[in-house]
Amino acid sequence: MDTFTHAGFVFDVTDTPPPPGSATPETVVLLHGFPEDRHCWDAITTTLTAAGYRVLAPDLRGYSPGARPAARSAYATARMTGDVYALADAAGAERFHLVGHDWGAALAWSVAAERPDRLISLTALSVPHPMAFARAMVTSSQALRSWYMAACQLPWLPELVLSAQGGRAMRQALVRAGLDAQSANRYAGRAAHRRDMRGPVNWYRGLPFALRRPVGAVDVPTLFCWGTADRYVTRAAAQACGRYVTGPYRYEPLDGGSHWLPEQASDRVAGLLADHLRASVTGVAGRP
Repeated sequence: MDTFTHAGFVFDVTDTPPPPGSATPETVVLLHGFPEDRHCWDAITTTLTAAGYRVLAPDLRGYSPGARPAARSAYATARMTGDVYALADAAGAERFHLVGHDWGAALAWSVAAERPDRLISLTALSVPHPMAFARAMVTSSQALRSWYMAACQLPWLPELVLSAQGGRAMRQALVRAGLDAQSANRYAGRAAHRRDMRGPVNWYRGLPFALRRPVGAVDVPTLFCWGTADRYVTRAAAQACGRYVTGPYRYEPLDGGSHWLPEQASDRVAGLLADHLRASVTGVAGRP
């Protein structure tokens, strides 16, 4: 399939099967972050399909051209978890592995807490459990690093700044934060059109709605990867993550890794992910 629908919206998705002759595959759903798109997972998808998994990588709400609501309330986490279930249902996957990066990780944590019965495993890249992040906001320099979240609450101005000079400023900021030039160019290409940035920025504007519903502890086998050179997420936030996982948990700090782990550290992430998916099924996943 190349699209799925939910709540009147049409989402684009890349559906990549394993090689012919593979046994009935488990499904892996990959959720991108800001300002990425489904192609941030291309390299990791190659590894996962070769290992026998079916991989679904959607362009999320605000990114898919057919799923760009204008209202901030449409980006409440409680509504966007429904997008994930709708994708899995359309694919015929009652249970699946869920992987998220950045905002996709934040969404994945909510899915895991809300519907653990749907997940075989959870993998979060860069962004820890929302309660660990909130804790770090008052116990570390996380609030200073997250200043842009407050700035994105403003109307129209964030889109104006991000689209300035055809997205040039955004491209430069992404490269400074460790993203490769090719990926930065692709994401900045979207920023060149101010109207196309409204949906992505609305993920930040939906934060007040998310704060009304604290995310509970996660009980599914969980892998959390964080880059030691991440400019947006502090070590304190990363290290606090395990407090909010009651199931088998593995924390992997990637030495020298930036915030952009799917693109910058795809080989390392793919290897860790493949191990985690296998361990989640065999029952040997756990805390190192």
